[in-house]
Amino acid sequence: MKMKKFINDPANLTAELLEGLALAHDDVLEIQGDNMVVSKFLKDADRVTVVTFGGSGHEPALEGYVGDGMVDIAVCGDIFAAPGPAAVVEAIKLADKGHGVLLVVLNHAGDMLTGNMTMKECKKQGLNVAKIVTQEDIMAAPREDADNRRGFVGCCPLYKLAGGAAKQGKTLEEVAAMAQFFADNMAAISITSRTCTHPSNGAPLGELPDDMIGIGMGQHGEGGGYQIPICTADEVIQIAADRLIEDLDIKSGEEIMVVVDAVGAMTVMEQLICYRSVVKYLEAKGIKIVAKWVDEILTVQESSGFQLFFARMNDEMMGYWNESCRTAYLVK
Repeated sequence: MKMKKFINDPANLTAELLEGLALAHDDVLEIQGDNMVVSKFLKDADRVTVVTFGGSGHEPALEGYVGDGMVDIAVCGDIFAAPGPAAVVEAIKLADKGHGVLLVVLNHAGDMLTGNMTMKECKKQGLNVAKIVTQEDIMAAPREDADNRRGFVGCCPLYKLAGGAAKQGKTLEEVAAMAQFFADNMAAISITSRTCTHPSNGAPLGELPDDMIGIGMGQHGEGGGYQIPICTADEVIQIAADRLIEDLDIKSGEEIMVVVDAVGAMTVMEQLICYRSVVKYLEAKGIKIVAKWVDEILTVQESSGFQLFFARMNDEMMGYWNESCRTAYLVK
């Protein structure tokens, strides 16, 4: 069956989407070098800077959060594929304004390989870089085995917090310590009603029966979790929220961030109904939402469903979260 996507040559997907991004948001970012998306505010930065990287196909993440107050440079690989370390090292050198660079890596095999090789080369060249790994998928592995947990949407609020801390003049050590605390106190779970396809060939990545939804599948259709019959928003939120509360050991009276990340084909209607369910459920448990983000944040083509994300917050982090930012897909 012919693939129904408005694209040109599949071999040029990444280059053309980045060119389109730069044309649509030429006041915020530009494309340089080997698929580097660079903030136009970087030239005036006198602070710690933030670099990240990953495969394309998850728009607006990651490159949509390049700008003022979040990511300074994002290095984009091909669809669902990490870029090589040479491009990331080049980005770090370009981003460094004399205060050091925070490198944010999502825990997937290719990304970790690039991240580790990048850090090895940065050490060899004497670059001042701190690496933070986001690995919050609770269904991939237990908390005591966090190195085997996949990175989900949690990288995006971490960009916002790190960018806010950098704007306030915090040192690289301070920014990295805060980011690591946030990474250690985050958890996410995926709810899938239809898996994605690869935009290069239209092939489905993963399968789900029409009458079932997946709890805990990987965002690229990877295995993990289990399947249940289709149920209501309230019911699925209770299942997901209970898992996150248990994983983080959240108690009544605690303050948290909640993210509902629609992963590509979830309607705004569904997003808002699910967020309403989260609010009602947490209110009944005495858990206070102090920061929230409900949107398409990190998508996976036309995958249908969402990622539910919880993280502990404190007054210091709220100060960073409330810093202004201006990117292609988030202005605050």
